[in-house]
Amino acid sequence: MEFQGVYTAVLTPFQNQGRTIDFGAYREMLERQIAAGVAGVTPCGTTGESPTLSHEEHSELIRKTVEFVHGRTRVIAGAGSNSTSEAVKLTRDACAAGVDAIMLVNPYYNRPSQEGLYQHFKTVAEASTAPVMIYNIRGRTGVNVETETLARLAELPNIKAVKEASGDPGQMCRVVKRCGGRLAVLSGDDNITPAVMGLGGSGVVSVASNIFPRRMVRMMSHYLNGDFKKGNAEFYELIDFMNALFSETNPVPVKAAAAMRGLCAPHLRLPLTDLDDANRETLRRLLDELGEDR
Repeated sequence: MEFQGVYTAVLTPFQNQGRTIDFGAYREMLERQIAAGVAGVTPCGTTGESPTLSHEEHSELIRKTVEFVHGRTRVIAGAGSNSTSEAVKLTRDACAAGVDAIMLVNPYYNRPSQEGLYQHFKTVAEASTAPVMIYNIRGRTGVNVETETLARLAELPNIKAVKEASGDPGQMCRVVKRCGGRLAVLSGDDNITPAVMGLGGSGVVSVASNIFPRRMVRMMSHYLNGDFKKGNAEFYELIDFMNALFSETNPVPVKAAAAMRGLCAPHLRLPLTDLDDANRETLRRLLDELGEDR
């Protein structure tokens, strides 16, 4: 599998005041992504509120994603956990459902050593029949996968990509230099995508593409074709919106934006709560200025 282009970190829409997943709205959201030409979708990640999904919901959502997509775009399923055995189970379930790849976040809260990180990812990757993308996000997990550890992981046959969300361009340089020939490097933050692409990256796992998939796909196409002038023109149209999506904890703003666009209900699960009024008005204004996806 080629890890290149825009992969949408897809929202999980809820109904019944957040008690159950709204699979009708979810299917329509996936159809919209497919029509826009995204390279793939990533269910059960941070944006999909995976921490509040039960294990049964997690596995069902991945199964439904594969069923709804029906081979028309790739599915990279979030299957990470801070328990290695739990990540192995989620990974095996996702592989059995027929996903194209697995995304594994750093083990959070228990803060393993670099050797612990290596052994965790190695164990889960060996249980996977699909390629694996490491999701390196220190801000959410409290631990960074250092470049030397990534280089070791890149030697494993099943680990093929890294979603770099450290926010550190220096680290991204080191990762591309050490691992670029063996690992695809994707931006984990919309608002630094041009920098990642300029350093040798191959794509983005995007929050903004939940709302503007066509624009994000067009932007990425320009970057991949080496036309940074056109890519940056698209990027700077969206940058204020991208930043607004992180005015509060993701996915609070993007779910509010999706509700404003009629894509899903605004329901979140605790401990996440609704976007505050000032940020909501800023988001509404930006959506009005940007207009429809085109």
